[in-house]
Amino acid sequence: MTAHQAVHRVATMARVLGVSPSGYYAWRKRPLSPRARTDVELTAQIEAAHRESRGTYGAPRIHADLAAHGIHVGRKRVARLMRGAGLQGVSRVVLDAWSRRVIGWAMDTHLRTELVLAALDMALAQRRPTDVIHHSDHGCQYTSFAFGHRCRDADVRPSMGSVGDAYDNALCESFFATLECELLDRQRFRTQADARLAVFDFIEGWYNPWRRHSALDYLSPMIYERTSGIDDRTVPSGSTIDPGGAISVFPAGAVQ
Repeated sequence: MTAHQAVHRVATMARVLGVSPSGYYAWRKRPLSPRARTDVELTAQIEAAHRESRGTYGAPRIHADLAAHGIHVGRKRVARLMRGAGLQGVSRVVLDAWSRRVIGWAMDTHLRTELVLAALDMALAQRRPTDVIHHSDHGCQYTSFAFGHRCRDADVRPSMGSVGDAYDNALCESFFATLECELLDRQRFRTQADARLAVFDFIEGWYNPWRRHSALDYLSPMIYERTSGIDDRTVPSGSTIDPGGAISVFPAGAVQ
């Protein structure tokens, strides 16, 4: 009734709702209960966490974020307060079985082999791995001689599933689904430079350092790596180079 007082008279609303005006005014003067006061404080903290997540976190990640700041409250209560505040998260998918960190990416207007080589080179420079596996689909860029030679020189074993088998490429496709859902579907870019900057900011400014993952106990990829004792520039022998992938990103939402 309070929210609609500017439009309707209290007496009219009270009659429609079957309550008395005096009862309404008495309720307004009544102090909030301790739980209601706590709900107001929690809602403010939830709204702040939601803003910091760029409007993408749903109740599970907000719940984890509050817990990380020493605020322990039930997940269902978080979900209820989010509904009351009109907040919702963006749907997302799981990326990988280890740190989910994007370690190599490239962006251009073509699909030639040099694009995936640039992404691979970035991944190699960041990790300096030995005896690792690169997972991909059967795209001509990955079956090219140039890509094969670069993998051999870097001690990387290419892995491609059988035709129609999506498992090798599923890891990167999961990341692209997240990128599309949380960035590309929510913005429009006037130039390729704008798109490149936005993708860079999403990966290096949000996804790797801060975005929480349920499979990582709601830690971000970089925090998970640090808590696991893995140095930024090393990968254990036998790991894959795709725990965030040697990833190629294309502008205007056409991602692969």
